[in-house]
Amino acid sequence: MVSKQGIGWIDSPGIYTDEMVAGWRKVTEKLKPTRTPIFLQLWHCGRASHSDLHDGALPVSASAVKLNGDHIHTPLGSKPHETPRALSIDEIKATVDDFRKAAINAKAAGFSGVEVHGANGYLINQFLDSKTNLRDDQYGGSLENKFRFFKEVLEAVLEVWAPEQVAARISPNGVYNDMGSEDFRETYLYVAEELNKLNLAYLHIMDGLAFGFHEKGEPMTLAEFRSLYQGIIISNCGYTKEAAEEKIGEGHADLVAFGRPFITNPDLPERFKNNWQLNPAEDMSHWYTPGAQGYTDYEPFKSSTNP
Repeated sequence: MVSKQGIGWIDSPGIYTDEMVAGWRKVTEKLKPTRTPIFLQLWHCGRASHSDLHDGALPVSASAVKLNGDHIHTPLGSKPHETPRALSIDEIKATVDDFRKAAINAKAAGFSGVEVHGANGYLINQFLDSKTNLRDDQYGGSLENKFRFFKEVLEAVLEVWAPEQVAARISPNGVYNDMGSEDFRETYLYVAEELNKLNLAYLHIMDGLAFGFHEKGEPMTLAEFRSLYQGIIISNCGYTKEAAEEKIGEGHADLVAFGRPFITNPDLPERFKNNWQLNPAEDMSHWYTPGAQGYTDYEPFKSSTNP
């Protein structure tokens, strides 16, 4: 989270205080001897939050459009989402500056780069999609205007990091957090063209449908983005090893990201390399709960040849 206002769930990690910077530095220092690059994802949950997480203040968004559907877990229990408050122009500028400060903090914490989260129904996504952006100022209406906040955030981050150390993430097919607009294809092809101009480290596209599909048309494919985006593309969401190899073999993706399988399989690369059986990743009962259970208590693969 780039600010306290960006918090969307209990105990979410942030990068907006000196203490947070010091905490993250413990992680990056451990990785330095391995020369493993690690990018910090920067985000703001926007309307996907609740006043219980903000001392009674309403969550914010591009417009006052309520998130329908799932309840949200707050410090006071499970509650329905609230209608957010639309950010003013001055507040938008301040939020852009929060991303800039977070980028500075990420560098101080020893990260290799940052990924700006424009996906999954969080604040930047709320500005991109016409479903959640009903503004009639310079941040709403046209494709250029709806993209403006994302662009300004990236420009602010690029003041801190070189382009090859900055990435962006989008979810054109995603319904998560009640997203999906009729003009999604037009919107995200425009976004890809604009992001291509920035020479970023990579574009992280959640093309898979494991988080659900908004069903506003045919799902967008990586092939559509490959024709517009000349840089590195990372695909994501629900991939198996076989599907990932196929996508890379087709030339539509340069890398494939894995999330949920990595939680239950801390040795995932070794399991893929050796064709070892994976632990299932479907049990989400311990997600977003305190303690090690469901996070760091999974054992590496063991067999007669791999004791």
